[in-house]
Amino acid sequence: MNPDAKQLWRAPRWALAVLLAVLGMLGPFSIDTYIPAFSGIAQSLGATPVQMQQTLSAYLFGFAFMSLFHGAISDSLGRRPVVLWGLAAFTLASAGCALSQSIGQLVFFRAMQGLSTGAGIVVARAVVRDMFDPTQAQKVMSQITIYFGVAPAIAPIVGGWLFVHLNWHSIFWFLTAVGVVLWIANYKLLPETLHLTHRQPLKISNLMQGYWQLGRDPRFLLLALASGVPFNGMFLYVLSAPAFLGEHLGLAPTQFFWFFVLTISGIMGGAWVSGRMAGKLAPKRQIKYGFVVMLLIALLNLGANLLFKAHVSWALIPLAIFAFGWAMMVPVVTLLVLDLHPDRRGMASSLQAFIGSSANGLVAGVVAPLVMHSTVAMAAASLAMMCVGLIAWVYLRRRWPDIGQTVAHPAH
Repeated sequence: MNPDAKQLWRAPRWALAVLLAVLGMLGPFSIDTYIPAFSGIAQSLGATPVQMQQTLSAYLFGFAFMSLFHGAISDSLGRRPVVLWGLAAFTLASAGCALSQSIGQLVFFRAMQGLSTGAGIVVARAVVRDMFDPTQAQKVMSQITIYFGVAPAIAPIVGGWLFVHLNWHSIFWFLTAVGVVLWIANYKLLPETLHLTHRQPLKISNLMQGYWQLGRDPRFLLLALASGVPFNGMFLYVLSAPAFLGEHLGLAPTQFFWFFVLTISGIMGGAWVSGRMAGKLAPKRQIKYGFVVMLLIALLNLGANLLFKAHVSWALIPLAIFAFGWAMMVPVVTLLVLDLHPDRRGMASSLQAFIGSSANGLVAGVVAPLVMHSTVAMAAASLAMMCVGLIAWVYLRRRWPDIGQTVAHPAH
């Protein structure tokens, strides 16, 4: 924690949470906004469904690759420069998407978007632990998850409206404008939270030593799997939204927002519960409760899809409950990751994001195209990905029972 934290931010805690949440939401916002326009973009550019899926995969793999470096660079140069350069690159890439005249150009600029948007969420996590003690950090992380949840609920509504009333290019011009506004806001408001004494030398040898230190720590890898892979249990449905919502449930693009509203409501509810538990309940118990909720609802979802034809009247509810369970445990797991190696928090956030977004990219490029034809296959894949995280957590708890054992109390 930065010893000068109280002098760096004198406004209310929630205001910093909002600023960091808006940074973190840029990634999912860039995905959810253009999903309602998939069919229109494909028709306009003469693209196949597989090629359209590549616009998602390119973005996610770009996000995953650069996530390896955003945090490490911020450990050396500071948090502010990484955020501002990332936002500038995102803005230019969004304009490139808007001007694309072929599917190849769109895939390229989507990859450029992915390379830049990771800066927001990776650095935002590190800033939280720069500024707050563990209990306050959990509350702020929960607030960030709540605010962060608002944007993806709005994104498909905005994207659907722009697509129907203007054209698909307007969606990316809108993202360009968002990039400009965020750059100005962070230039004026975001303080440099990394204390000079905490900075790491920007040398290849030091970076490789840090990656080796984290990469060979099984606790870190298991925690990253426990937080990153279960997310795909619901993200699979986001990636498959055109097929799941349009074909299986018969919704129009302008009706997709119901799915996102329900899912994000689950995320916001789970994050609120996590914030209320901060300092009162041991982290291991919060994580356990989150996994219990996800496991039970994933099993119920699979059973319902096996027995009945998916219908909009019930098919979206299990996803909202799954999201609730995930959001209840993920702020706690993220803080456990950041506190394993306090001198490498930026790098730890980077590697955690890399593992999670690599899983996202794999799901977008391989899993989603394989299962989106069947609601049963989607439910089974969702359960399987949740189980990967659950197994990682159970093994971690048995091997290192002290992890998440104690309740963190506010510093006085």
